[in-house]
Amino acid sequence: MKAAWIVFRKELLDALRDRRTLATVLLSSVAVGPLVLVLISTLVSGYEKRAEQRELVVQGIEFAPSLRNYFERQTYTLRAAPADFEQQLKDNKLGEPVLVIPPGFEAELARGALPVVELVASSTNQRAQGNAVRLARLLQGYNQEQAMLRLAMRGVSPVALEAVSVEERDLADPAARAALWAGIVPFFVLMAVLYGALNAALDTTAGERERGSLEPLLMNPTSRLALVLGKWGAVASVGMLIAVLSCLSFLPGQWLLRSETLSAMFRFGTREAAWFIFLLLPLAGALAALLMALAIRCRSFKEAQASATVLVLGVSLLPLLTLFNQEGEAPWHLWVPALAQVTLMGRVLKGEAVAAPDVLLPLAVCALLALLGIVFVARTLRSAALK
Repeated sequence: MKAAWIVFRKELLDALRDRRTLATVLLSSVAVGPLVLVLISTLVSGYEKRAEQRELVVQGIEFAPSLRNYFERQTYTLRAAPADFEQQLKDNKLGEPVLVIPPGFEAELARGALPVVELVASSTNQRAQGNAVRLARLLQGYNQEQAMLRLAMRGVSPVALEAVSVEERDLADPAARAALWAGIVPFFVLMAVLYGALNAALDTTAGERERGSLEPLLMNPTSRLALVLGKWGAVASVGMLIAVLSCLSFLPGQWLLRSETLSAMFRFGTREAAWFIFLLLPLAGALAALLMALAIRCRSFKEAQASATVLVLGVSLLPLLTLFNQEGEAPWHLWVPALAQVTLMGRVLKGEAVAAPDVLLPLAVCALLALLGIVFVARTLRSAALK
């Protein structure tokens, strides 16, 4: 253990001495998550501001006084559509859908006909497409109001048109709804741990082998297991450091949220950060060992990067199962590293209780993978395949 501690200190100092790489990892792994969170809040804030303006773009509103009256009673202001509104919608320069009202609207409405209005938007214009739903609901409300007035004039109760009264009830508590917004946090912290350990793991194995500094190190009268434990401890420490910084970076990142709704719903405090760190530390150790096992047989740093791509891709895609799986959690999710951590972090965000067996199972799997990776690297160092 004394020899392993010496190797650990040496490798950790080497990893921290490479300031350019370390700064790049810190910025890409720690700052990207809060930055994306701020960008999303800016987008949501823009939608909220446009909704608060309560403005509609209409062409031919002079042909529909009753519709104008309905919109104004709903506290909406009307703005005339520009002459080239179709081109502006295609070019994403106009962020509101356009309601086109034909001449003779009131005349057709008075004789009981169905006047046709056009709701013009573009599916490639996300702003206009989102506001088109709001305008369609307004028109639906106008239709219902006119239908009720016609029935009342003929002495028919509007209740006759409804066979069933429907009341909606949402079973999701505020914590579960807030978890929908905070669901990006597990993915970003997981990627931070992976990329934080990636460079250190490849440099301490394939990088040293390419530079020719690994063979002199093996000539020391120290067991191969002690050397591997020291290297693994340094790589795992870097990954764990990135995990801690990444989780803690979301705490001040919430101060930059520009959307009041998102700021009220986004719940990620010290409790959630502590749980995330506790769940990610074993994964950092397992990923460090697996990355070292992949890189130890490579003769260059670039070759090791290519070999590690498979692991990086797998860890990146596993969390997506929680998005595409509509059937909820499955028991086997806790047996798969990375997926188990994302599943448990999702429970923490929802405010659900996390049972001890559910935590111990991923911990045991990560410990087993770390042990297998360390043993494989130690045996590889003993073999002649290193030459």
